[in-house]
Amino acid sequence: QLQLVESGGGLVQPGESLKLSCTSAGFSLDYTVIGWFRQAPGKEREGLSCIDRPGGTINYADSVKGRFTISRDVAKKTVYLQMNSLKPEDTGIYYCATAGTWWCPSTPAGFSSWGQGTQVTVSS
Repeated sequence: QLQLVESGGGLVQPGESLKLSCTSAGFSLDYTVIGWFRQAPGKEREGLSCIDRPGGTINYADSVKGRFTISRDVAKKTVYLQMNSLKPEDTGIYYCATAGTWWCPSTPAGFSSWGQGTQVTVSS
C-alpha cells in the first residue's frame, strides 16, 4: 500500500510562508492524482489543491487561491505545497492523499491513501 509522509509544518506568524512536503515511500508519484487537505479543530477536512492524472491539471480552493502552490518533483517522489501570506485561519493539520482515479475526486472520501498529517499554526 502506498505510504505518504508529510513534513514541513510549524508555527509561523501571519504573513509568513511555509513549504510542506509529501513524500512517497517507494512509489512514484509522477502519474498519480495527489491532493492536499487541511483540518482545523472542530471542522471538516477541507480540500485545498489537487493535481489530476491526465494532464497534470491543478485546482485550488478559493480560500487558498493565489497564496498556495502545489508542485511535484518526480525524481524525489515528492509533492510540495508552498504556502504564502499565511493567515490565522490557515491553522490546522495538513494532509496529502492520493486517489486511484484519473481526475481529482470532488470530496476527501474519494482519496484512498493518506499521510499522518503535519501541524501548521499561524499565530502572532
